[in-house]
Amino acid sequence: MQKESLTALVRHHLETASTSSSGRSAHTIYGGHERVLRQTLVALRAGSDLDEHESPGEATLQVLHGRVTLVARENRWNGSPGDLIVIPDSRHALEAVEDSVVLLTVAVRIR
Repeated sequence: MQKESLTALVRHHLETASTSSSGRSAHTIYGGHERVLRQTLVALRAGSDLDEHESPGEATLQVLHGRVTLVARENRWNGSPGDLIVIPDSRHALEAVEDSVVLLTVAVRIR
C-alpha cells in the first residue's frame, strides 16, 4: 500500500514552482505510462499555465490550492479549492490565476 500526504506535497511543489523558470512543478502520485489510471499533482505559480494540449483520456481536475481557469475553445471554467472540474474531450489549457495546485486524474484510453 502506498500513502502520500497531499498537504505536504502541495507545500513542497508550490515552493518548487515558485523558483522554477517554467513556474511549474509536478509529481505523479499514482500510476504512470504502464497503468490506465494516473494521478498527478501539478503546482503552478500565479500567471503561469499549461499550454493547450489534448487529453489522453477521461480526466478530472481537483483544485487543492489557489485559483485556476480551464480553457477549452471559447469555454472557460474557474476553479477554487474543493472544486472538481471534468476536463472536456477537446484541446484545452490551464491558467493559474494565483499560486495553485491541482490534482489531475486521468484514465488513459486503451488503444
